[in-house]
Amino acid sequence: MLDKELRQPELRQDLDPEVVENLERQQIQDVLTGRTHERLETALKVCVRPGNTSENLRFELHGVTADLSRGGCRLILPAPAAVGDVFRIEFESSTPLLPLVFARCLRCRLMREDAFEVGFSFFAPIDLPVDGPGGAPELPG
Repeated sequence: MLDKELRQPELRQDLDPEVVENLERQQIQDVLTGRTHERLETALKVCVRPGNTSENLRFELHGVTADLSRGGCRLILPAPAAVGDVFRIEFESSTPLLPLVFARCLRCRLMREDAFEVGFSFFAPIDLPVDGPGGAPELPG
């Protein structure tokens, strides 16, 4: 019974043929150029809490950024974050001052027993400081 439910031809019938065709034609360069914002590798301290005010004090995770962009970030945290949940992220760096953000967890991957790589998407883009030569963003790290 289970084998019958998981057969590949039946799964593909649920997918829109046009979407499947577009995905099959898509080149790696198309995927790479699809990123909306440039990512900056940096190691800023962060504090992550649940996004709902009623759950804000339930727990907090302290970690560091692996990279940061206007639209999201990748964090290294000591415990997993639930994919799909909304979190409040505070950047603990004093310079430059980055705003408190609300973000949805898009993915979470075990790196080792005490480290998880977690990808977040911000609900609204943030402004990154422009201090570097040619107006390039510069963050401590």
